[in-house]
This record gives sequence, C-alpha cells and structure tokens, in this order.
Amino acid sequence: MDIIDKQARSRMMGRIRGKDTKPEIAVRRLAHRLGFRFRLHRRDLPGSPDLVFPGSRKVIFVHGCYWHRHPGCRLAYEPKSNVAFWKKKFAANVARDEKALADLKNQGWDTLVIWECEVRDSELVASRLSAYLGRADDQ
Repeated sequence: MDIIDKQARSRMMGRIRGKDTKPEIAVRRLAHRLGFRFRLHRRDLPGSPDLVFPGSRKVIFVHGCYWHRHPGCRLAYEPKSNVAFWKKKFAANVARDEKALADLKNQGWDTLVIWECEVRDSELVASRLSAYLGRADDQ
C-alpha cells in the first residue's frame, strides 16, 4: 500500500465534484432525450436537487454510492484508514440527505434518488424516469 502525503491527498479530494458528475450528466442527457425539461441545482430548495421539474413539483437526486452510502452496494465500501473520521463523515452525509428529502416532502415536492450504480443500465434509468415523471408532453 502506498502512503500519500497530506498535500497529495488534499489535491485528490479537492478534485471530487459535488455537481456535474458523470452519473448526473448521464441522467440529465437521458431525461432530455426522453423529452423532459428541467432546471439544475436549485439552491433555494433543500439539498439543491440535481434535476428540478418545477411544473410537476418533482426533483431528482443522483447520488454517488460511496459518498451517500447506497445500502448493499459494492461501491459503498468502508475505508481501511482513518475509520472513525469516515464513519462520522458518512453518517453526516446520510443524515443530511434524509433531512433534505423530508424537507422537500414537507414543502410539497416529490423526490426520486437515482444511484450511481444504476446509471450504468440506461434502460433501467429510462424506465424509472418515465414512471416517475410520466409522459414528457405532460410537462
């Protein structure tokens, strides 16, 4: 195992994106191809949802399995070093996600979470989007 100094680790962690990730862009392209139109990252909504459909009051979050702890997913593995820090970090992420979903529901928004590992199957995502959003011409 290679040991990485703090500056190198900091540079690597700093390159991790919070928005416009590959899975998110894939979901956006698919939704657009299906005829759905949306807004991005509405900061006035809890959790700044990745895709917002204001007309139908629906939002979609595209979560990374590792950072948001997708239950039972192989991508949500446990780090082997600094375990206490990571457990606390992941617990805070999950709690923040749950609060954002609850707040959105209380404000009358319907929510959908699409996981990073699901994006690999575009047919699955397309069917989930269609089932969740209805027909594109109804938007």
